[in-house]
Amino acid sequence: QVQLVESGGGLVQPGGSLRLSCAASGRIFSITAMGWYRQAPGKQRELVAAITSGESTNYADSVKGRFTISRDNAKNTVYLQMNSLKPEDTAVYYCNLRTVHYGIPTNRYEYWGQGTQVTVSS
Repeated sequence: QVQLVESGGGLVQPGGSLRLSCAASGRIFSITAMGWYRQAPGKQRELVAAITSGESTNYADSVKGRFTISRDNAKNTVYLQMNSLKPEDTAVYYCNLRTVHYGIPTNRYEYWGQGTQVTVSS
């Protein structure tokens, strides 16, 4: 069983920065992608940023230029550096992991963290 442990959330004032971390452990096969989603009250969960095994990245338009996703393959950890934070960034942030197990058939898996609260307020 795979577990995702998130950390780094908290309260920060507008314009400030936070760095989220997500460490994966357990029976992990080949990682194809890791990413971050967020969900604000009354809103649907949305993709914030993702990074693939090939190091390509994808960002929501609302965070481009402010957030940076990165990964440490040796630690099975993904990070989200959040700069120039705005009140509208307030949400629960969820780590997402996608893996593949090559075989007959090849199986793909998806895992979620428990979520970490990010609040941007003065």
